[in-house]
Amino acid sequence: MNETLYPFHTETLDRGGLRYHYVDEGPRDGPVVLMVHGNPTWSFYWRNLILALRDTHRVIAPDHMGCGRSDKPSAEDYDYTLRSRIADLGALIDHLELRDITLVVHDWGGGVGFGWAVDHPDRVVRMVVLNTAAFHLPAGKSFPAALSLARIPGLGAALVRGANAFVRGANRFCVTRRPLPPEVAAGYIEPYRSWSDRVAVHRFVTDIPLRPEDPAYAIIEATQAGLSRLADKPMFIGWGMRDFVFDHHFLAEWERHFPAAEVHRFPDCGHYILEDAREELVPEIALFIRAGAVEGAGRDDSAEPAPAESRA
Repeated sequence: MNETLYPFHTETLDRGGLRYHYVDEGPRDGPVVLMVHGNPTWSFYWRNLILALRDTHRVIAPDHMGCGRSDKPSAEDYDYTLRSRIADLGALIDHLELRDITLVVHDWGGGVGFGWAVDHPDRVVRMVVLNTAAFHLPAGKSFPAALSLARIPGLGAALVRGANAFVRGANRFCVTRRPLPPEVAAGYIEPYRSWSDRVAVHRFVTDIPLRPEDPAYAIIEATQAGLSRLADKPMFIGWGMRDFVFDHHFLAEWERHFPAAEVHRFPDCGHYILEDAREELVPEIALFIRAGAVEGAGRDDSAEPAPAESRA
């Protein structure tokens, strides 16, 4: 991968002999922004937002174990479950002694980030939510066929781990406004070049909780119930309305839990919203975060960009 796309200072945290990789950019005494990615992305997904904030904020962006530049242990050497993901994130937050956190999440990052946040509401000051969930499948939303296919024993592993269909498919179908530039598509593929490299990609799919007996089900249940502990904190929602997984059903659920949230809809954008709507969304998120970094500061409505629906 062209390193100019990922020009960041990085560190690793030891997790029982496994390296948990994370970006650590910006002034160490700056306001903290914690970015939690999903599947099959890695901290590379946040690159443009990191660049927009690192002059004024301390930006932390971990790679989940098995993802990005973190170690990729076998399923026998690491418990690839939501519980482990939340524990890893919490260990990093405690190691770095992070407080007054702006939490930014996408995809599985919602379950992981909010899974931690509902138990530590005093350490979170605001939230940015991008095509994700921290609750069960909303009523009226059917489970996508593509994800069901990836969960079929044998066939799912052959597709996700053997053919790398999940990563390559995401590069193709998670953007709807324009194709990913070749160098960006290559950046997403870079960490996932072999069967063993793709264990986390597959395990994330099989860990989606659909039934009470699924390992992550009770955690999502508790996270959903705990969202009210964060209801008084400012929230920015950026949503690609052409996301075939996290669609309008999920957005409506976020709005139900957080009716005061600042919502920006992008009708022509897909799941990789930071790729599709980069030019508009990155400045809007940065404005929201910077405004909140000043104690007592409110949004200057006269300076806000036009609503996403009204832009050509």
